Amino acid sequence: MFLFVCFSYYAYQIVYTPNVENKGEPVYVLIPKGATYEQVMDSIDSKKVIVDKLSLRFMAKLMDYPELVKPGRYELKNGLTNYHLIAKLRSGDQDPVKLTYTNVRLKKDLAQKLSGFINASPAEIDSLLNSPSFTRKLGFDTTTILTMFIPNTYEMYWTTPADEMMERMKKEYDNFWTKAREAKAKDVGLSKTEVSILASIVQAEQSIHADERPKIAGVYLNRLERNMALQADPTVVYANGDFGIRRVLNVHLKKDSPYNTYMYKGLPPGPINLPAISSLEAVLNPEETEYLYFCAKEDFSGYHAFATTMEEHLRNARRYQAALTQRKIMK
Repeated sequence: MFLFVCFSYYAYQIVYTPNVENKGEPVYVLIPKGATYEQVMDSIDSKKVIVDKLSLRFMAKLMDYPELVKPGRYELKNGLTNYHLIAKLRSGDQDPVKLTYTNVRLKKDLAQKLSGFINASPAEIDSLLNSPSFTRKLGFDTTTILTMFIPNTYEMYWTTPADEMMERMKKEYDNFWTKAREAKAKDVGLSKTEVSILASIVQAEQSIHADERPKIAGVYLNRLERNMALQADPTVVYANGDFGIRRVLNVHLKKDSPYNTYMYKGLPPGPINLPAISSLEAVLNPEETEYLYFCAKEDFSGYHAFATTMEEHLRNARRYQAALTQRKIMK
């Protein structure tokens, strides 16, 4: 009777006593495809959140988990019992990741970011982004494929293959482009891809104050309508491939590239970053003005001074240059 009571108590402890202590910090274990039982146990052990490792292994064997390992990303939640933890692992009840991507300019940068959310290498994702056949299947080419990625937060499983992740992003892109938005794009005279390209330029021009983006979008749309060169400094920076450039100089303007909007009229062939939804909305809902020019305000607020004529624009530019010179003297 004594032995039975002891065994029953230990069995109760193994099954029902909380065996995970993560001190309030989210802890996850990643189990790749093909992982063995021992590799899973080693991964869990390395997180240092299991109170009694022996009892966890005992429960795993009791529930035939060594033969039922499933890949995925699983949260080791505080207070989980051995039973509930093993049941979660053996059922493949993985926890989704929150996939986000911002501050991206190049395909290789996007591939690097996305690889941190799914079990795919940057090279694998980059290969898809640069595949003419795969991008064509999604309705883009290797230059415009970045316009498919609408920055937001998306839930996805870590085990999602790279190609399925791309197809999911295409669905999100289609969801964003409602009939109402398509009608607005038509009203401003742009295709969906062109909206994204212009939005990327607008965002690069005004990354601080989103409320000014509709006015900047209006300026560029006025220039396009008049067949004027956009002369957008951020496109020149992109063309030169040096994102450390703070002031665009004549030497930068000489770079022969379809992204140099001083040298070539119209929009560049692709986006220069992944524009936020606020930037896309700015292009779809531009502020209607007669402005054709803008430059930074002399108060260094991050806002711009707008002008309808070149003469007015030059006066604004001189005020800014004078303020910049005074600031340097003061320093």
